[in-house]
Amino acid sequence: MDVILLVAALAVILLGAELFTNGVEWMGHRLDLAEGAVGSVLAAVGTAMPETMIPLVAIVLGAQTGHPHETGIGVGAILGAPFMLSTLAMLVTGIAVLLRARARGGDDGLLVDPVVIGRDVRHFALAYALAIGAAFLPSSLASGKLLVAAFLLGMYVWYVRAHLGAARSEEAGEGLRPLRFRHLDQGRGERPPRLRLISLQVAAALGAIVGGAVIFVDAVSQLASTVGVDPTIVTLVIAPIATELPEKFNSVIWIRQGKDTLSMGNITGAMVFQSCIPTVVALVLAADAWTVTPTSLLSFASAGIAFASTAAIFLPMLRRDRLTGRGLLAGGAFYALYLALVGGSLAGLV
Repeated sequence: MDVILLVAALAVILLGAELFTNGVEWMGHRLDLAEGAVGSVLAAVGTAMPETMIPLVAIVLGAQTGHPHETGIGVGAILGAPFMLSTLAMLVTGIAVLLRARARGGDDGLLVDPVVIGRDVRHFALAYALAIGAAFLPSSLASGKLLVAAFLLGMYVWYVRAHLGAARSEEAGEGLRPLRFRHLDQGRGERPPRLRLISLQVAAALGAIVGGAVIFVDAVSQLASTVGVDPTIVTLVIAPIATELPEKFNSVIWIRQGKDTLSMGNITGAMVFQSCIPTVVALVLAADAWTVTPTSLLSFASAGIAFASTAAIFLPMLRRDRLTGRGLLAGGAFYALYLALVGGSLAGLV
């Protein structure tokens, strides 16, 4: 039964991702937004919200009930999101690029805008470095965490404004497939769909993504319990895979359609969002838990691996103005490194 639920949840998430990518492209088209804004802001925030709600709810409940376990789960989930995006999501996207190159007989270069992706990477590196640095502040400098939170919030607002203010390219809108919900808007003929219908499709897609992710996480937990998998593995490894499925599916769909900037922007934009907004909540509502201690060291180690993976993938792109599918595969090596750390910790070797 758990296996059937897993397959059904994956199907629902995939359906939601397909509806979302189609709907968010139309929304960007109707709002006359640049491709970078569609991928790095609209798509990134939309698909990041489901997994963001889990740690936020855990932290709020922990603050209200005084249970440190719930707060710790929330902090671990916040740290897990940038890690999964910078490692496993890159690996999955890289594999999709290589499969596309093999099928079409081309090379594995991605047709991305280095300016857009480079802006995302720089913002992520700065924001996440500040957030992680705040975890090393002594308890006597608790006000310093609030200052970092305020700066991160302002930084994300500036980042969004920069994307929304970018000029739309002449090629934007090319290859735009018909809106999936277009049949609900009778009498429009060849005219573009109404914005409210586009918003309905995006909302329905997000509902499917959230619902599928909840079912997936629950089914994974039940299956792990049945076969006797350690709960730590579920918390640090398995559950984050499920919560980041929307970004992975969206990116694969856009890679197959040849929309590489949208694909990568969806991931890098989500990295910026996750390094700013959820960390602000942790710094404000769970300042004591947002601290590097012997018990939280394994969770915070994921941040160091996220930085290393991001540097290995994107520093060559910034130097050469070229991003390749093979380069994205480096994320898999860093993901394997973290799995080794988790395994070593469970075995008492680390």
